[in-house]
Amino acid sequence: MKTIEANTLQDAYLNAAKEFDCSVTELEISIVQNSSSGFLGMFKKTAIIKVSKKGNVKFQRNKKEKHNRISKEENTKAKQNKQKKILNKNPKEEKLKYKHKVKAQETISQKSVQVREPKKQVLKIDINKAVKQIDEDINRLFKESCFEMDTIKVSKYNEDTILLEFSGEDSALLIGKEGYRYKALSYFLYNWINIKYGANIRLEIAEFLKNQEEMIGKYLIPVIQRVKTNGRGQTKVLDGVLIKIALEKLRSEFSEKYVGIKSARSGGRFIVINDFNRKSK
Repeated sequence: MKTIEANTLQDAYLNAAKEFDCSVTELEISIVQNSSSGFLGMFKKTAIIKVSKKGNVKFQRNKKEKHNRISKEENTKAKQNKQKKILNKNPKEEKLKYKHKVKAQETISQKSVQVREPKKQVLKIDINKAVKQIDEDINRLFKESCFEMDTIKVSKYNEDTILLEFSGEDSALLIGKEGYRYKALSYFLYNWINIKYGANIRLEIAEFLKNQEEMIGKYLIPVIQRVKTNGRGQTKVLDGVLIKIALEKLRSEFSEKYVGIKSARSGGRFIVINDFNRKSK
């Protein structure tokens, strides 16, 4: 331990640091006397401190330097081992591994986009009996409504689909702006008839469905031509009614291709047609 004397305490600290050739933070300092300017130059006192170097500072510094040196050596060794592995690799083996990896990724991709065929409806009762029951129930239901309509016609459309035809003075009101009432009614009737009878429905209101089919048929002409020319294509974003009609027409036109619905970033849905996962014959 050394005694350092200076005019001020700050000067004493600086002198101590110079003496030990280190930072002030590395010193153990004990103040013996604080400096004082006195009165009119009388009774002036200097600053006196006793100083020693902290015993664990050198050890901590050496420990840190050792740790950094070991880390550097390990990183260098790891890089050398990596380079050796690269140099020792057999090019043929690596090429084979790459092919297997690509093949595995393609298999996973194909599985993720497998074509989902519409489930074939299994009727719970004979379709003719279902038509008769639905005819009675649906006309009794809408008889109590506020709409002026003719008798709702219920008939067999095909082996698993029932045709419902609404006509009359107020029937067009069931369509709504942009077909929102039509979609709601179609959803309601489908869930009732499909759950109870296991059948699909075809809902026609004031020739709305017929007009929609004609419109989407005209729109799909250039789309179909592009698919035939390029082997693939897609539609614009379509709403619930139109996308269902378009899907049926395109699947009928391209029975050997993948025809599926995709979601757009905007939230709408569109149909894609391609050969990515061609149906097996």
